[in-house]
Amino acid sequence: MIKNAVSLVTGGASGLGRATVERLAKQGARVVLADLGTSKGQEVAKELGDNVVFVSVDVTSEKDVTNAMQTAKDKFGRLDLAVNCAGTATAVRTYNFNKSTAHRLEDFTRVIMINTVGTFNVIRLAAGLMGTNEPNQDGQRGVIVNTASVAAFDGQIGQAAYSASKAAVVGMTLPIARDLSTQGIRICTIAPGLFNTPMLASLPEKIKLNTFQYQEYFVMSGKKSFLKLVLFANVFMHSREKTNLKIFSVINNLYIQFIYFPISETTKWKILLTFKWTKRK
Repeated sequence: MIKNAVSLVTGGASGLGRATVERLAKQGARVVLADLGTSKGQEVAKELGDNVVFVSVDVTSEKDVTNAMQTAKDKFGRLDLAVNCAGTATAVRTYNFNKSTAHRLEDFTRVIMINTVGTFNVIRLAAGLMGTNEPNQDGQRGVIVNTASVAAFDGQIGQAAYSASKAAVVGMTLPIARDLSTQGIRICTIAPGLFNTPMLASLPEKIKLNTFQYQEYFVMSGKKSFLKLVLFANVFMHSREKTNLKIFSVINNLYIQFIYFPISETTKWKILLTFKWTKRK
C-alpha cells in the first residue's frame, strides 16, 4: 500500500514531518519533501536518496504549493498521499496584566495563516491533482492526512492562537471529506498529544512546564509514534470494515478513537473524520 505510492509531506525537514518522510521512503514510497527554503530539506532529501525530492514551499503561498504539486506530477507522475505537518506555535496570554500588553494580533494571525490556511491551501491543491488519478478497484484516488493537536480540544494557558488554528483544522475535516467523497479522495485529521519536536523545544521553558503539568497526555517521540498514526490512518482508511465506530489499541497504554462512515450502502470505501487520544481505563 505504501510501496511506490507518491507522497507529499509538508514540514518534512524536521520533527513529525521528517519522521514521516523517512518512514515513507524506507517503505518504498516516492516523496516530495516540502518545507521552507531556509530549512534542511535539501540535505534530508539528499540523505534519503533519489526517491525523495525537496521543494521549497511556504504553505501559505498558492504559487509555492502549486509548484510542489507540479513537481510531484513531473517527477513521479501523480500524487497518492498528502501529509500536512507544516506548522508553527506561539505561547502568549490573551492579555498580560503585569505588562499591560495584549496578545499581538500579528502573532495570532501568523499562526492561523500557517496552521489553518496553509493546511487548507495544500488540501485544495492536492485534491485537484489526486482527482486526475485513475481510481483503484475500490474507487479510491488518494488520501490526505492533516495534523491537528490535542490543543484543539484541551488548550492550555497561552495557547489561544495555536488551539484556535488546530480546532479549525479539525472542524474543516468533515465538510472537506464530504466535498471530496464523490471523487474517492479521503481525508483524516490526527490530533496527537505532546511530541518531543523542535517546535515544542522552541517554546519558553515556563510555558513548556505549564503545558506538561496540565496536559492529559505524555510527551512522545516524533520519530516513531507519529508515524504509527500516519501509517495506521492510511491503512485504516482503506479498511472494508462496515462498523461505524471502532476503538483501536495502538500505542502503549493509549487508545485512539476513530470515527468514520460509509458514503452510501453501495460504496466500499469510507471517510475517516477525525481521531484523538483518550486515556485507557
